[in-house]
Amino acid sequence: MDLQRVHPFKAKATSLLTFGLVIRRLNAQANVRGHSTSPFYGPQSPPLVAPNNDVGLDGMVINLASLLAGTTTNPFGNGYFQGPKDAPLEAASACPGVYGKGAYPGYAGDLLVDPTSGASYNANGANGRKYLVPALFDPSTQSCSTLV
Repeated sequence: MDLQRVHPFKAKATSLLTFGLVIRRLNAQANVRGHSTSPFYGPQSPPLVAPNNDVGLDGMVINLASLLAGTTTNPFGNGYFQGPKDAPLEAASACPGVYGKGAYPGYAGDLLVDPTSGASYNANGANGRKYLVPALFDPSTQSCSTLV
């Protein structure tokens, strides 16, 4: 049984009193498909495989791409950003965890998959290298823009 929030559909449920709070436990098999609570519902895919078979290096590429996007679009701290000036979100930080279309918390989005290695990527580089780079906030559409 998974702990989930209560939705307006019928499911077998029990209540537990824990630390003075009532928690509803729902039977996952009784849930209507598509009506479970995020992040518990969605594509149940395995973890992503690093595009260059080096988790540390590929993670660093994601961070460097985010930093370069922020430096390029907001070099003086008063340009391209979203949110209040005292806590701005720059081009990449406005789209956390978004790498492909259809992304939501816990799901990186629809990505390309290398048939040989099973690695997920969204950008092709020199010499056949593949990369996973973050989405950037697009002010003209007010949404996250992805490469794929």
